[in-house]
Amino acid sequence: MSAETRPRLMTLTTGLSRTRRTFRDWRGRRPFWGGLLCILAGVPIMYIPYQTMTLGDLHIRLATTAGAGSLIIGVLLVVLGLTLWYQPQSRVFAGVAAILLALVSLVVSNFGAFLIGFLLALVGGALGVAWAPGTPQPEQPADAEGVRGGD
Repeated sequence: MSAETRPRLMTLTTGLSRTRRTFRDWRGRRPFWGGLLCILAGVPIMYIPYQTMTLGDLHIRLATTAGAGSLIIGVLLVVLGLTLWYQPQSRVFAGVAAILLALVSLVVSNFGAFLIGFLLALVGGALGVAWAPGTPQPEQPADAEGVRGGD
């Protein structure tokens, strides 16, 4: 490794650590995992009712008469997940709506897209409702002499 490449490598690692720290701070100020689970719940609920499974020469069509309902529920779950990320003050509304949509998906969308989307939406909505913003703790001044023993 030459002397010219070392500073560039140091800049790259400090840039990555800064990006990681920024993302961690952003993630800590919102119900990130609840939103992620709601977004992931919308995908199988939208996708599975429109697919055809093939087993050898046998084609199994999973489409139901409520295929449009499945699409609407899936899109709404994705939107509610994004709402949990970008509007954390409306987390209770978004969480309750995600739980209700999960329950409706049991009837409309092939048992909540074979229970995958149902369970993800249920847990994601519950995490959204249960999340509370933290209060910043005041910084304590560092003792100039260090930690004292038995005073």
